[in-house]
Amino acid sequence: HDTIYTLRQYGSILQGHPDMKKTPGIDISTGSLGQGLSAGVGMAIAAKMDRKSYRTFVLVGDGECQEGQIWEAAETAVKYKLDNLVVFVDDNGLQCDGACADIMPTLDLEKKFSAFGFETIRIDGHKMESIVAALDSIRGSRNELPKCIILDTVKGKGVSFMEDVAGWHGKAPNKEQYEQAIREIDGGLN
Repeated sequence: HDTIYTLRQYGSILQGHPDMKKTPGIDISTGSLGQGLSAGVGMAIAAKMDRKSYRTFVLVGDGECQEGQIWEAAETAVKYKLDNLVVFVDDNGLQCDGACADIMPTLDLEKKFSAFGFETIRIDGHKMESIVAALDSIRGSRNELPKCIILDTVKGKGVSFMEDVAGWHGKAPNKEQYEQAIREIDGGLN
């Protein structure tokens, strides 16, 4: 039996779903059922009611966008003109049970969020300069439209045996796999 190495064992605050008790800046951790956007909408409404200038950032996955609660929250964000809400969507085409297209097609998430009334941008989610540029482009935008940044990504990017494989969702590598993954990630960063 191989020893399972996890980021938890190495003291990472970014193990699994970000834990609000361990990760500064994470006010709520909800997982995949769609509650995160609803909570974020509530936080953005509170900011408006309290006349606060902060923005609320919510990260959701494309598989999570299969949940009806996401779209109810999106409608609410538009109704209350939450231009202080920024939703990042990790659009990698996979969820825990397989390809989104096979489980429940999400269709074109950029068009869907736009149709709901969001100011929407699609970018390469693996390029930090694209993320920064997108945030810079919406920084001063107070046009009463909630914001959505669709991040085109590849699940497991940079690790040959994990790339674009749904089976690695929530699964920890064994010692040999961990060591190979670190070598491949280090090689891509250097």
